[in-house]
Amino acid sequence: MLRLFFRVFTSLQTERNLKAAAVHRNFCSAASLPASVCSGFAVKTIMEPKLYRPPPEVRGMTSLDKEAFTQTITVPALRVPTGVLNKVVKSLRKATIQRPGVPRVVQDKEESSDFRLVLLDPHRGSSPSFFSEAEADALRSFSVAEELQYYELRLTYHNLKSEEVLEAVLPQGQDVTSGFSRVGHIAHMNLRDHQLPYKNLIGQVIMDKNPGVTCVVNKTNTIDSTYRNFKMEVLAGEENMVAKVKENGVTYEFDFSRVYWNPRLSTEHQRVVQLVKRGDTVFDVFAGVGPFAIPAARSGANVLANDLNPESHRWLQHNCKLNKVEKKVRTFNLDGRAFIQGPVKQELPVLLKGKASVHVVMNLPALALEFLDAFRGLLHQETSCDENLPMVHCYGFSKDDNPETDVVERASRCLGFPLKEQCSVHFVRNVAPNKDMMCVSFTLPKEVLFSADYEQTEPSVEPAPKRQKCEEATDST
Repeated sequence: MLRLFFRVFTSLQTERNLKAAAVHRNFCSAASLPASVCSGFAVKTIMEPKLYRPPPEVRGMTSLDKEAFTQTITVPALRVPTGVLNKVVKSLRKATIQRPGVPRVVQDKEESSDFRLVLLDPHRGSSPSFFSEAEADALRSFSVAEELQYYELRLTYHNLKSEEVLEAVLPQGQDVTSGFSRVGHIAHMNLRDHQLPYKNLIGQVIMDKNPGVTCVVNKTNTIDSTYRNFKMEVLAGEENMVAKVKENGVTYEFDFSRVYWNPRLSTEHQRVVQLVKRGDTVFDVFAGVGPFAIPAARSGANVLANDLNPESHRWLQHNCKLNKVEKKVRTFNLDGRAFIQGPVKQELPVLLKGKASVHVVMNLPALALEFLDAFRGLLHQETSCDENLPMVHCYGFSKDDNPETDVVERASRCLGFPLKEQCSVHFVRNVAPNKDMMCVSFTLPKEVLFSADYEQTEPSVEPAPKRQKCEEATDST
């Protein structure tokens, strides 16, 4: 028993744990508890709160040295006859060690072919018994003693999680990031200033710890509102920026460095596309590489898709062919306002007389609300079409305390018509602290579409402000 405790004590790294172990030895002795109970209790008490404590010399490392993270620790184990090994492992699946690349079953210390060691989780609860009642019953049914063994486990860089490595390297007290957006084989990060000295190390760790990631990039500036792309630098891996992704059953290919793609919008893409029925017409004003247009076409809609960015337009056409909907999608490379006042204006008169629905999607949240004034007086009053006016889905960012009210008021100003009580607002996602992405949906008022006076406004609505560069175009995710 003394040898057992000596081996445990050698794994301790703090005086606090030593004192705690002594207290519980006295407790076990005074209460005359069985050795198996005491040993289990002692393990839970004296083991470190964290399984891995990195060597202090890795702090501040900027060039990754994987060998520097190697460390040997002591973990509890259970000696199990090989004849019941599989059954025991299954019964103890919640009690075994969970660590990347670490086996749960290892060779017995005595190298006996009749026994194996099952490595256990050193972080189990603080109750006197290491095993739960159900686990203890299972062990008794297999005639396996509950007495714990101890195993010297060698942990390497490959057994650590990315956040453990980065927490060990970056300065204490500063944010540690291991989060990123996955775009095909590319991991896209938004590093903060204090993380930049470690950017290449961070990139290498992210690539190492995420199978399939072969390139890690960091955004180096804000999104350009004109083409919706941003400059980036490669932190680790290959410089291949052509990504292939699958979203809601649709495959897309594009050059991530030259177009806009946000993997966090898949749910929103699906939500809007589900509103579109076979035979409907969709005008996608800011189509990008096609996340609204292509699924809508696949559902049987007729689509007119536009994007000002020549690269987005090129990949939009490519993705239409890739998904075999090129005959259902007409593509345009125009400014959004020119698209509304050109192709949309040309198609609407006939569509308004039909029964199929018409949807206008405007997903450029930094600026889209400002384009709504393009609908003022777009058509001349020729026929009654009260029942088939287009449904507009317009996106916007808001930093207001009441983002729903904010986007409705801004949309109303640009339309020159009050939308309150005549629209719905959908929260899409929070893109930054105190910055929300919203979607305001409404039937385009006939008072706007057929307005004889471009400047016509309702008394309760302020005139549309002059367009200015939007300060909200700062978030890519």
